[in-house]
Amino acid sequence: MADLLADNPLLLLFACLAVGSALGAFRVRGFMLGPAAVLFTALALSAWDGRLELPPAVGSLGLAVFAYCVGVASGPSFFGALRHNLGAVAAVVGLLAFSAGVAWLAGDLLGLASDVTAGVYAGALTNTPALAAASEQAGGPGPTIGYSVTYLGGVILMLVIAAWALSRPEPATDDDAAPEPLVARTLEVTDPHLPPLGDLSAAEDHPVVFSRVKHEGRVEVARADMVVEPGDLVSAVGRREDVEAMAERVGHIADEKLTLDRRSLDMRRVALSNRRLSGRTVAELGLEQLGARATRVRRGDVDLIATPDLRVHQGDRIRVIAMRDQMARVSRHLGDSERGPGDLNPVGLSVGLAAGLLLGLVPLPSPVGGTFTMGTAAGPLIAGLLLGRRARTGPIVWSLPYTASQLLQQLGILIFLATAGSRAGGDLADALRAGEGLDIAMAGMLVTAVAALALIGMARVFGLGGPRLAGLVAGTQTQPAVLAFAQERTGGDQRVALGYALVFPAAMITKIIAATLLVTL
Repeated sequence: MADLLADNPLLLLFACLAVGSALGAFRVRGFMLGPAAVLFTALALSAWDGRLELPPAVGSLGLAVFAYCVGVASGPSFFGALRHNLGAVAAVVGLLAFSAGVAWLAGDLLGLASDVTAGVYAGALTNTPALAAASEQAGGPGPTIGYSVTYLGGVILMLVIAAWALSRPEPATDDDAAPEPLVARTLEVTDPHLPPLGDLSAAEDHPVVFSRVKHEGRVEVARADMVVEPGDLVSAVGRREDVEAMAERVGHIADEKLTLDRRSLDMRRVALSNRRLSGRTVAELGLEQLGARATRVRRGDVDLIATPDLRVHQGDRIRVIAMRDQMARVSRHLGDSERGPGDLNPVGLSVGLAAGLLLGLVPLPSPVGGTFTMGTAAGPLIAGLLLGRRARTGPIVWSLPYTASQLLQQLGILIFLATAGSRAGGDLADALRAGEGLDIAMAGMLVTAVAALALIGMARVFGLGGPRLAGLVAGTQTQPAVLAFAQERTGGDQRVALGYALVFPAAMITKIIAATLLVTL
């Protein structure tokens, strides 16, 4: 069996994925490893037979695809969140720099070589690019030894911290609470001096979307240029508190439900599969010219209010209000094909990944002399964040359908975990048999524990809830296994990915610089 797997790398890869995924599905008191079990399976196989090692390029491919897709998915919300979370990013950079100091002190007290200490830091904080930078600086096997002994402990401890984070109750603060569901209410107008509906709905404090207007007994699609009068009824869609605030602004909530009157208007969800419209805003969809209006956008399992500036992507399901005889035309305009959720936009995906990989190869000056590169994780992630925010450039669509993005993320991370494990099992076994294995493991656990305690403290200081804290733990640790575990446990909660993407670039760069510096001390 070992000979067969060693001679067939693809068979070895999918054997790791199959066995690891099966083991990861087992639950023990509500806890399961999920995709992280693939890593441990590959570690066990490579420790059993050193020939069971996957090519590095396979892991690089998986990591690049994973990081890029995370960036594209998080890009639209990342930069807005960054403006309000600069303190959290600075705190993460500070705790990683402090952790480097702890690693240096522990290595000095235990008599470890500086290159081994750099590997301890990279392994305890599970950062392969930092290991690569330290190895290039050291020119020897020291960083690899330190990394191999401490990596497993770093993953396990941070998985425990992520599980603890997800078990915490939601905070009282609104900033980290789960998004409230959208509601639709019928409002009766009493104010005789209201501006057009477009101006009313654009209020930043309480954004809503108006879908229907009943004037003199006739129900029609709401338009931005409409001015409602006392006695008119208007249907408003938004978060409950925003709709209630709008009701006070225009009049009061009415007993009649306009949404139930479908004699002349129809309502349905239409899948956006027209590639020409992907990445455009709701206002740019051209629905008003068809006498239609979008009220909600369903992305994954989350409903978003269809504000004019919201960008839509292939696979989104748009709730549309239109005259009954126009609904078929509206559906054809948007596409309404099941193919949309699986359309990868191959040109945008390929160009974006190539740009990310090139960015990862750019030599950057190191504060300790020489240069370093961001590698196949940080480069594609940063490119994905920038391109995901832009959504499209002319005919090139950068955004990915939600379903396709989730599929690529899962496949990419599984491939990376299998490759990383297959290349560390033998070194891990050798280091554990060596005399300094225990000292290296102690130093690594100390570094990981310090980082974990600091993250727990950050949760209390910044009032972070479970999903965002779990994402922050994964991003600070730059550990896709922790991210995959948190996403699995939360059912793909967007706050996990947002917390991850918020600190991942800064954490990655900080670790690379710190590991390089530790080699020279």
